[in-house]
Amino acid sequence: MQVTGNINRYENENFPIEMPDPIEAIKFQMEQMGMNQKDLAKVVGYKSRVSEILNKKRKLTLDMIRKLNTNLHIPTEVLVQDYK
Repeated sequence: MQVTGNINRYENENFPIEMPDPIEAIKFQMEQMGMNQKDLAKVVGYKSRVSEILNKKRKLTLDMIRKLNTNLHIPTEVLVQDYK
C-alpha cells in the first residue's frame, strides 16, 4: 500500500487536478440530470436570473449555493470559487 500512497502523492504534486469552474459544473450537472433552465429555476428560485447566472452576469448567492449543493449534488467547494 505504500507504493499507492507514493504514486498518489507524486500525481498530486506534479499533476494537480483543478476544480471545475462553478458555472461549468452547474451546466455539466444539468446536462447529466436532463435539466433545462426552467428546471434550474425551480431549484434556485429565481426564474428571471437563471440565464444571468449561466452567462456569468450574476454571481451565485449563498442561498443558491446551498440549494445547488443539495439538489444537484455539486460540492460547495466547487460552487464557492470565484469566477469571471
